Amino acid sequence: MPELKEYVRCTKIELEKAYLRGDRILLEGTQGTDLSIHHGYFPWVTSRETTASGCLADAGIAPARVRRVIMVTRTYPIRVGGKSGPMMREIDFATIAERSGVSEAEICGTEVGTVSGKKRRIGEFDWEQVRRSAVLNGATDIALTFADYIDASNKSATEYAMLTAETKKFVEELERVTGTDVTWITKGFGEDAIVIDRRGSRTENGN
Repeated sequence: MPELKEYVRCTKIELEKAYLRGDRILLEGTQGTDLSIHHGYFPWVTSRETTASGCLADAGIAPARVRRVIMVTRTYPIRVGGKSGPMMREIDFATIAERSGVSEAEICGTEVGTVSGKKRRIGEFDWEQVRRSAVLNGATDIALTFADYIDASNKSATEYAMLTAETKKFVEELERVTGTDVTWITKGFGEDAIVIDRRGSRTENGN
């Protein structure tokens, strides 16, 4: 693609320039920990290592350069639709809608595979899965997404204190199980989602 030519270059050189400038580097991994070819449930895995260490290796960044590992965790785990492997007790969208007050139509519109276009499978939160993922990734922080799936009223929250008591209890249990701080909590989905920072500030669009 000629239009992309100016953006294609040696990443090793670009990273070294960034190190010398003292830039902060954010590396975003792909796919979930349980899809790891080494640590997932074969054959329901992808073709690469999906943990933080695998992402560093792919990017060519030395482990010693890492200051923080932010683990993104959903309130209800998902898998691609069809026979895509084991997950904690599978439930349907209607169950989440009944519990949370988020409409089933909204959930259906959100829970669609970005590549496959298939309706996603969704299950109960798996405490052992999240504990194991925190250990494998060496998580220093957790970003909890879809707080609105716990209670739709969380959509109007702009700070931690405004979340429901049930949501706060979930966050506290998540921290206890993983031994990791839940630093960010999101509600809603998309570019206009607001990120709640438990340290007291908030940013839009995840910035």
